[in-house]
Amino acid sequence: MVFKRRDKRSFWRTVGAFFWPKGGWTRAARYVQYRVTRLPDPPHRIARGIFVGVLVTFSPFFGLHFVLAALISKIIRGNIVASLLATFVGNPLTFPAIAASALQTGYFILGTAGRTAKDVHLTLGAKIIGAGADLKHNFLAMFTEETAHWDRLAVFFDEVFLPYLIGGIVPGLICAIAAYYFSLPVILVYQKRRQARLKAKWIALKQKAAIDDAKAPQSGSEG
Repeated sequence: MVFKRRDKRSFWRTVGAFFWPKGGWTRAARYVQYRVTRLPDPPHRIARGIFVGVLVTFSPFFGLHFVLAALISKIIRGNIVASLLATFVGNPLTFPAIAASALQTGYFILGTAGRTAKDVHLTLGAKIIGAGADLKHNFLAMFTEETAHWDRLAVFFDEVFLPYLIGGIVPGLICAIAAYYFSLPVILVYQKRRQARLKAKWIALKQKAAIDDAKAPQSGSEG
């Protein structure tokens, strides 16, 4: 296959690359910035895509951020590629802060804000594991005589998923709006500078061609 890796990475190397990409997160961020600024689309459409990509990273639909970013960006006529690249904001380094802000905001909105951040972190893993165990048990129960269990799934929905879903809207909108108004002038300036450079190169090539054309008859007449 053309795109098959010559050095097949092991499972743990793949996991490690997810948490720490080759070249580090700084290099990865610069690559994303480079790709976004060079997108062939008007700045306002690219900025809309960035808005959507940042916003969906504050949702609890892990594994579907790309799909949501593409769909919402298409609806509001934003740049889809920019929205996909902007989901880079949600990464292993930022997800703890994103999750904490979304959960605490959700607890506050739902009126269950009596918990400290320490208590949330101590119980969050157990709730996720418990929900996963119920999902596995209920799936196997469809093929056996076992009874489906929904207790831990209900706890996960009430105390994790729902607060995360509702609470992620506020910090998500704040960060997405900030990203929109920050990226729009930056992209506009970059595109104008790039157009000016391309125009200068085109003029230089045109002048060079004119000089070459002017010299051509002279050299022919001398012969």
